[in-house]
Amino acid sequence: MLTSIHIQNFALIEHLDLDVSTGLTTITGETGAGKSIVLGALGLILGQRADLSVVRDSDSKCVVEAHFDLSSLDLKKVFEDLDLDHENHTILRRIILPSGKSRAFVNDLPVTLSVLQQLGGYLIDIHSQHDTRDLIRDSFQREVLDAHVAFETKNKKRSFLKVLSDYQRSFTEFKSLKRELKTLEEKEHNLIKENDYNIFLLGELEDSNLESIDLELLEEEQEQLGNVESIKEGLGMAFKIVNEDDHGVVEQLRSSIAAISGIKRFSSLYSEIDQRLSSTLVELEDIVETLEREFDNIEADPSRLAEIDETLNTIQNLFKKHQTDSISELIVIRDELAAKVLETSSLDKRKTELNKLLSEKHDQCTDLSDELMGMRIMYKDSLEKKLDSQIQSLGMPHAQLNCKVESSDSFHNLGKDVVGLLFTANMGSTLKPIEKAASGGELSRVMLAIKSQLAVNKKLPTIIFDEIDTGVSGAIAEKMASIMQVMSESMQVIAITHLPQIAARGHEHLLVEKKIDNEKTISNISKLDASARIEEIAQMLSGGKISDAARENARVLLQ
Repeated sequence: MLTSIHIQNFALIEHLDLDVSTGLTTITGETGAGKSIVLGALGLILGQRADLSVVRDSDSKCVVEAHFDLSSLDLKKVFEDLDLDHENHTILRRIILPSGKSRAFVNDLPVTLSVLQQLGGYLIDIHSQHDTRDLIRDSFQREVLDAHVAFETKNKKRSFLKVLSDYQRSFTEFKSLKRELKTLEEKEHNLIKENDYNIFLLGELEDSNLESIDLELLEEEQEQLGNVESIKEGLGMAFKIVNEDDHGVVEQLRSSIAAISGIKRFSSLYSEIDQRLSSTLVELEDIVETLEREFDNIEADPSRLAEIDETLNTIQNLFKKHQTDSISELIVIRDELAAKVLETSSLDKRKTELNKLLSEKHDQCTDLSDELMGMRIMYKDSLEKKLDSQIQSLGMPHAQLNCKVESSDSFHNLGKDVVGLLFTANMGSTLKPIEKAASGGELSRVMLAIKSQLAVNKKLPTIIFDEIDTGVSGAIAEKMASIMQVMSESMQVIAITHLPQIAARGHEHLLVEKKIDNEKTISNISKLDASARIEEIAQMLSGGKISDAARENARVLLQ
């Protein structure tokens, strides 16, 4: 529950420290005095966006701090999920700097607004003047029924929340499979358009037998076969020069060896020359054999040349087509194309698998959503009876509220059914959607009845009503006050009100007043003692000058 609020430099509040008690606290004050400012400040604590215009003094920071006693609440798991340290005395703080930058803290740990919003949802329910419009939202109407069903089945083996958790897990998997199938189908569509061309390209590359090609050797062989006559002429001339019978290089070298051999004994140098000439002769004779062999072996081969020309031309075309200049890169491209072609052929298999999984998951979601719908239908009557009783006690004796639960064709995060509230305030009238069947005052009373039931079902520690009594008075106000009083027996209720009947029921009464201080308008909130409460409620009753009769009526209301 909320134990205290500290507000500094916010709207008309310069500085405020307010302790909040258990039970029912009522807040009154003249129109425009600033009663709803506290709600605006609490809104910041609950993660609403900050607006620099709410800062009273733009040169100073704005601070809003709320203290909560969580000792009676089981919120440890919530804190763990939000990566926060759980403390029974928890402080939520929001600071708006003059620059407009906003900072948020939970127990002095910096947090995001999202964390404040999630945590705040377990601490306070604020019903502002315009929140009656929530009644026309499908999500709120469903929440009313689901909270009731969850409460009624909480101790059952197959509780509503357990089934809902199972369904949402299956639904998440179902959506994931659908996304995968859609992605696969889009990929298949694109691949099919490219597949024929990819197969053609792959065939070209595979037919080229790339691993067997040595580009340098092929180009060298091409050069040789293209110049056979020149090569034979060169080899023949070289052979003749080296090996001519009388004047060839070989014969001349032999004569040189014979000449030096006769004098080699006279000097080690001559002996070395002899050895070198002998070695040269051996090498030269080997060269002669090679020249002779090459001359005999080389011959024109037009068919082989044509084959090489065709292979090299094919490779050059492939280089140009695939924008590369190496065989290794062509092999990589070929393997990538092979993978794409293989992928296209394997897509059908994966599609078949996905469709089978989708069918199974669809059946699972259907079974679980049917179970959810069955629970909603089973327990909606008990909710209708409770709400009808509350609404009828609020001056609408013939009112009826019906929870409509109908099946739909598509899954959503909460099942497969559609939930709505139908209403009539008059006997014999047709039930219609609540937004078409209830006036503003009737909507306020229906909302109070629903909020009182939600408070029981959701076990919220604190609820704040901002003029939920708009459009009612007299005996109806008494009934509304009674409902709030009953609610306050199990939770903290704070009611901002213009009605003396409700103000008098508070265990504690706060008065909001606006005054001028140093030529500045400020709002102040103070707790009223017994005598001050009589005066305030008498003022609310009389609407002008307070009479003794008004004071007496105030005393009666306060009894």
